[in-house]
Amino acid sequence: MRKKVIVVDDSRTSRVLIRSTLTAAGYDVVEAEDGHDGLAKLEDHRDAALVLCDVNMPNMGGLDMVREARERHGCAGMTFIMLTTEAAPDLVQRAKERGAKGWIVKPFRPDLLLLAVRKLTNVAV
Repeated sequence: MRKKVIVVDDSRTSRVLIRSTLTAAGYDVVEAEDGHDGLAKLEDHRDAALVLCDVNMPNMGGLDMVREARERHGCAGMTFIMLTTEAAPDLVQRAKERGAKGWIVKPFRPDLLLLAVRKLTNVAV
């Protein structure tokens, strides 16, 4: 059975690159444009194995989305990887405190993204 990944990013270019990388590796990908859309997609796709989420987005950013998903949407066990252009230690720490399991800095190498996704979805590398 194919694993499903939700990709939440306001950049269409990033979503296309991520989707291309993951679908070529056998994953199903659901896309969302911001945190609000991401929460809606989580409601519709409770079977997702993982969420890749940008930090800085309009309407609702990634850190707020992770908090909302965990506190109000029953996604306490969902795995989140943050994907962002920022690498400030305090931001990484805040993401970990909210439950993010990983942090990938853009621009990213597709092979390393895939390695992280495989590891956190328990797919053999």
